[in-house]
Amino acid sequence: MKLTDISGTQKKTYLKSKFEELVTNSKIKIIWYLYRSINDFKKGYQPRSNIVKDENCDLFADSQSVLARWRNSFSQLLNVHGFNDVRQTEIHTAEPLVPEPSAFEFELAIEKEKNHESSGIDQIPRELI
Repeated sequence: MKLTDISGTQKKTYLKSKFEELVTNSKIKIIWYLYRSINDFKKGYQPRSNIVKDENCDLFADSQSVLARWRNSFSQLLNVHGFNDVRQTEIHTAEPLVPEPSAFEFELAIEKEKNHESSGIDQIPRELI
């Protein structure tokens, strides 16, 4: 339904509420919502439909049936039965595992660091290490 299909008083009420919403969003500085509201305003009123198909491809729109359909659909997807034979498998990677560095390698890395530099994230100066 476009804005041109609405009667005069309904149109004025709709426009007034939309403009008030836009002004409020601009004052609060919620920019993303402001732009979304402007885009919605450009597109016109588009009613939402809550129509769902069941297993037999029959359409229904009442809220209780829609909720029951979603509940059944997710329970079928998430509650999987029959996977009792789950085995532990080895993980194969394309890269070889890197061994832990030795104490000697740590000492070499510390020696390469410069003195009197600013400390890193841990706030521990190199001289202390």
